[in-house]
Amino acid sequence: MKTQGITALVTGGASGLGLAAARRLVGEGARVVIADLPQSAGESVARELGEGVRFAPADVTSEADMAAACDLASSLGEFRVLVHCAGRGGPVRLLDKEGNPGSLETYVDIVRINLIGTFNTVRMAASRMARNELTDEGERGVCVLTASVAAYEGQIGQIGYASSKAGVVGMTIVAARDLASKGIRVCTIAPGIFDTPMLARVSADARKTLSASVPHPARLGTPDEYAHLAMHIVSNPMLNGETIRLDGALRMAPR
Repeated sequence: MKTQGITALVTGGASGLGLAAARRLVGEGARVVIADLPQSAGESVARELGEGVRFAPADVTSEADMAAACDLASSLGEFRVLVHCAGRGGPVRLLDKEGNPGSLETYVDIVRINLIGTFNTVRMAASRMARNELTDEGERGVCVLTASVAAYEGQIGQIGYASSKAGVVGMTIVAARDLASKGIRVCTIAPGIFDTPMLARVSADARKTLSASVPHPARLGTPDEYAHLAMHIVSNPMLNGETIRLDGALRMAPR
């Protein structure tokens, strides 16, 4: 898929992985709609990125919000690319330190945002992409989703995050098959430890330890490395139904 002149929707686009993807898309000639929470820096980020960028305040779990974001993208031109980065982490365990049941509320909220939000976003984007004319390569759209290596090796305290991201991995091949008849591809990136706002509260010593745990390169990943892979998925028509680990050969320990 060529990105020159098309429109893309980037969720979580006000910071981190989403912001890096939005920058790459703008650099490749796309118009971009950044969807992020109303209290995010989305409006100022859109202004910074240029006149071809718009901000859509949105909660990815809201049907109305995502319909409005997708309609905005469609109004700007051929809406052909989704990069879905919105999500949340947060600790939750089956039992707390006193042996009491862990928080069902926290677990449900993580799954609601990370998994149900992904389903909601993809269905809304795909319904608009399906109206596009086929490109010369026989495509109408591309959806790039975001999981995590926690989907495979979730650590203690990550049961909500790990199971929600495992759901995104499981969704990928089914979504690709479901949308194949419409000429829409679906792939997922499973990042390892990346230098994003989610890690901002981690101490310098902890960041050093995390960096050393990556075999090679022994450092945190950069958001632009995520964005680089997202752009390759968009451009390579044979990539479909696949989840790609982007982790420097990292395999997470239990804790």
